[in-house]
Amino acid sequence: MGSGTGRRPSAVDSLVFVEFDSAAAAQSRDSTLRRNGAELQPRESTMNEPLKVQPHHIERDAYLYIRQSSMRQVLENIESTKRQYGLRSRATALGWPDERVVVIDSDQGESGASAAWREGFRRLVSDVGMGRAGIVMGLEVSRLARNNADWHRLLEICALSDTLILDEDGVYDPTNFNDRLLLGLKGTMSEAELHILKARLRGGILNKVRRGEYRCVLPTGFVYDEAGNVVLDPDSQIRETIAYFFETFSRVGSAHQTVKVFRNEGLRFPSRLRNHDSKVIFRPLTASTAMRTLYNPRYAGAYAYGRRRYRRTVDGKKTHRKRECRDWLACIPNAHPGYITWDLYQENLRLLETNGRGYEVARSSPPREGSALLQGRAVCGRCGNHLRARYVTRRGGTESWYVCDRASDIRGEPNCQSIAGRPIDKAVGELVAEKMTPAAVELALEIRKEIESRQLEADQLRCRAIERAQVEAELAQRRFMMVDPANRLVADTLEADWNDKLRALAKAREERDRGRHDDQVVLDDAIRERLVAMTTDFKQLWADPATPNRERKRMLAHIIEDATLIKLPREGTTKIHVRFKGGKTETLTTLNPKSSAQQVKTQPKIVDLVDQLLDNHVYSEVADLLNEQELRPGGSARPGRENARFTAKRVAYLAYRYGIRARYERLRDRGMLTKKEMADRLGIHEQTLVRWAEAGIVNRHAYNGHAFLYENPGSNPPIKQSSRWNRLADRAAVIRTVAKGSQVACIEPQEV
Repeated sequence: MGSGTGRRPSAVDSLVFVEFDSAAAAQSRDSTLRRNGAELQPRESTMNEPLKVQPHHIERDAYLYIRQSSMRQVLENIESTKRQYGLRSRATALGWPDERVVVIDSDQGESGASAAWREGFRRLVSDVGMGRAGIVMGLEVSRLARNNADWHRLLEICALSDTLILDEDGVYDPTNFNDRLLLGLKGTMSEAELHILKARLRGGILNKVRRGEYRCVLPTGFVYDEAGNVVLDPDSQIRETIAYFFETFSRVGSAHQTVKVFRNEGLRFPSRLRNHDSKVIFRPLTASTAMRTLYNPRYAGAYAYGRRRYRRTVDGKKTHRKRECRDWLACIPNAHPGYITWDLYQENLRLLETNGRGYEVARSSPPREGSALLQGRAVCGRCGNHLRARYVTRRGGTESWYVCDRASDIRGEPNCQSIAGRPIDKAVGELVAEKMTPAAVELALEIRKEIESRQLEADQLRCRAIERAQVEAELAQRRFMMVDPANRLVADTLEADWNDKLRALAKAREERDRGRHDDQVVLDDAIRERLVAMTTDFKQLWADPATPNRERKRMLAHIIEDATLIKLPREGTTKIHVRFKGGKTETLTTLNPKSSAQQVKTQPKIVDLVDQLLDNHVYSEVADLLNEQELRPGGSARPGRENARFTAKRVAYLAYRYGIRARYERLRDRGMLTKKEMADRLGIHEQTLVRWAEAGIVNRHAYNGHAFLYENPGSNPPIKQSSRWNRLADRAAVIRTVAKGSQVACIEPQEV
């Protein structure tokens, strides 16, 4: 324990000696390399490489990772690529055979900001984690990763699998604290370097953006002139088509309806192809293209930048989220020519927002084809929400209903109201026709002018398409005529292209002829005369079946603000409180339509009439009398049973269902007797009674089609006599004569 010369060396002293010897050996090897003229690294960059590289490291493969951030760097920065591939000699100098060096260069042209899209880096991490790598080599830390999360994840895996890391400065052991600290600092500096570079580039771009000088990709319909200014496309067909698109949207008020107009008129919309020398082609208009065009502020002449915010997801995919207009990085109205004004652009955005609010309290939707006249303008009189228009197919037709079901959708409560739309629309239509009669002439003329104007614009666009096809066909012809006829391979190709252009020209001409014919069918002389005739009667225009429901709703939008509906089930009516644009209000009352059960129910007046007729008639006679008065049973309201008539069975069932007293009971209450009772009263046989009734000796009354009740003979009943000397016919004649005489005797004193 003393300080003598014979003390045993401690572990610390041994470590010092070993480290000194190792350093000396390294210095000796360094000097030897200098003397032999080999490539040298500075002494301070060796990082004790021979001490860190152990035999178990050399038993595994050496992985060399090579990456450039962009394909432009791959093509232009050739020296950097050579330096990265030159690290292979470092692995050989450290003891790895050349065939054990694995080169991973599949991430060339990929950014190191994330490992999500780098297949080579993911393969490297996987092989390190499986213990296949003894050392990982990269020219710089930034080549492996410019993201601290990916870099430190690689360090953790290398530490767990005892894998070394080599860069241009030396060899590092991730299990060593000092080496790991240094590697962490290098990773942080690499990520900070990327951030600084991006910030500098971004700052320069934003500075030009604030001045409106940064050149962005222009939408279809705009080009840069020689001075770098944004101007409208010189192609007149492109300009006219885009202008017609915005005009159509202003007219119909819906992007989807605008697409339908282009489809029905056979028009195509221009679209610029990217990465094809900005070539513009014409193809059918789609809903996504229409929405993208309407939302783009460049068409309003505004310079805009930063309308979207881009982010990377966990899987490395780029996503974007739209910003509000106030959050755009730059928005300079009237910066260049546009197809619409800035105010009209704002109005279009408000209209699109209104069209998309399908489940909010207030919604003024664009006019559609449905028959519900108050679509988007009907308000529930109980809860104040806007009623939804629903359509149901019943009895071979479509019925409209105004339904308040928002509470049911949100809170599961019963529907507030459900009102049939036909009587509501009829009452509101009559009100509008009554209020708008003074303006009928002007309105009908404007409709005619608008239709003719639309057809003229559509025909002009078709002519532009023909002109373009003609130019392309002539160009293809010139190319074919200039080729050497002996060169059949080229000549055949140019000839086929010429034929394709000629077919496209013929198709464009056919589409124009067909469109003009369709327009003539839509607005021929007969329709013109009908429009002129309807200028004197707005009601006829409103009720004309040829007038589309969309046009009725569009006219209604200029007159009525909204209509509040209150259904009164007990009274069987609906109150309509109409509020006009100027603030005036008016209240209407309509009858609620009957349900299916109520429609097939027999009218009360028919039931009362049957009750009266049963006093003197049987069921068959009552049915004949009802049919003579052209009265119909309730079942005639069903489809296909319009010609139904009353029968004895229908009358009997009607009496049973409504509890009407039968004729038998009525006759019994009048004192009439049955056949047996009458036969016992007269002391004759029942068959004799029947013969007496047929001869008229006794009176009988039918209570159905085959049975009778007999009148009580009173105090002077007929007596049975021998039919041989007093025939039934003679007795009946005497009885009729006596009865007639008694009637005359009763009448004469009254006359005196």
